[in-house]
This record gives sequence, C-alpha cells and structure tokens, in this order.
Amino acid sequence: MLCLRSGLTRALAARMPTPQVCASFATGPRQYDGTFYEFRTYCLKPSKMNEFLENMKKNIHFRTAHSELVGCWSVEFGGRMNKVFHIWKYDNFAHRTKVRKALAKDKEWQEQFLIPNLALIDKQENEIAYLVPWCKLEKPPKEGVYELVIFQMKPGGPALWGDVFQRAINAHVNLGYSKLIGVFHTEYGALNRVHVLWWNESADSRAAGRHQSHEDPRVVVAVRESVNYLVSQQNTLLIPTSFSPLK
Repeated sequence: MLCLRSGLTRALAARMPTPQVCASFATGPRQYDGTFYEFRTYCLKPSKMNEFLENMKKNIHFRTAHSELVGCWSVEFGGRMNKVFHIWKYDNFAHRTKVRKALAKDKEWQEQFLIPNLALIDKQENEIAYLVPWCKLEKPPKEGVYELVIFQMKPGGPALWGDVFQRAINAHVNLGYSKLIGVFHTEYGALNRVHVLWWNESADSRAAGRHQSHEDPRVVVAVRESVNYLVSQQNTLLIPTSFSPLK
C-alpha cells in the first residue's frame, strides 16, 4: 500500500503544472542593466528658497562635471513647500561611489556651493530607484510642468502587482493627455514604492486630461483592478528650474 501511494503521489506531482510567477518589473533586459537613479529632495528654510536656487543655478556645472543631472524641479503643489527635487543618473553603485569621492576632493564644488548652502537646507532625503523594464526615460516635446505620483503598493513586489500596475499606467498613456517620462521602482527607501513622472503642457491641461480619464471605461477598469494592491498614493506638481535638463 505504501508503494502504491508513493507511486500515485509521484504521478500527480508530474502532472501538476509548474507555478508561473509573473514579475515584469524585475525581469527583462533592464534586469541586467546596473543603471539607477538617485532621487534627492531638499527641504529648504522658507526664507532661503530663492537664494538656494540662484546658487545652484550659478554653480551646478561643478556638480554636473561628475555625473548626469536628469532634472531639477521646485515643488509647487502637494506636500511640504519650499522643496527642491532632483534626479541623478549613475551607471552602477561603483560609479556613484567614485563620484562621491571625487566631489569630496572638488574644492570649487565644496567652497562655492556645498558649504554656503548647508545653512539653507532644513532636511535632505534620498531614494535609489530603477526604471521598470517596460519603460524608458523619455523627454518632453516642449517646456511644461511635471507631476510626480508616488504609489505605495502592498508587500509582495512586482510579482504580485506589476502587471495590473502597468495596465493602469498604459490606460492613461493611451489617452494622450499627458506624456509619460519615466516609471521607477524603489530599490533603497520605502520598498514596494513606484514613482511615476508625467509631463503636462500646463496644470490646466493636466486637470482637463484627468477629467477625461475619469470618464474613460478603459481607465476605470484598469484603475479599479490596480487599487486592490494599493496602500496609498501621493502626488506633487513640479516646476522645472531654469537649469534643469528636463524642461
């Protein structure tokens, strides 16, 4: 009887299909690409915002000599005011380490920007994120405003919610009212967090597009599916600085 049960168990196991895990965020060509993005947020003293931006505009070339600045914005709406948000690109972690060591030895950067601005900054935050495999970093067609939407998803990672999240984003993209600049999945910082950066011609065109999307059945269905995995979300309206590569 024992042999019969063992044989039956092996036969059933052979027939059972192997579970397939869908992890579209974590697989594909970009899984082997070490490129990542550092999100840096500086909370400034209210009376020092303009002084900080002027100093940054004047001396940013010392910093960009070491690594690529993707974009720099001031926060207009959403959350704490007097904030500067910027994104830096690195080839890998060794590259970032090399850059930080070089900056520590760069006297012009230290003396003309870093040291004078330390007294203006109230708080600093950073996160490390990768572009998701199904998205590449885009550029806007012309100058405009940006919306950064932060989605805090349920634990389990992209294997759990990656596909439905992608469908929700693509549903908005297909309406064409806003241009998707990039979708980033956090590696260091709050985990299961996704940052989505959009470009809009203006805050009013963004509002009109959102009203349109609320009436579109494709968007409604995709969003209803994705919110089952959503913990919270927050957005900010960003105004590009005069020296930001992304305008």
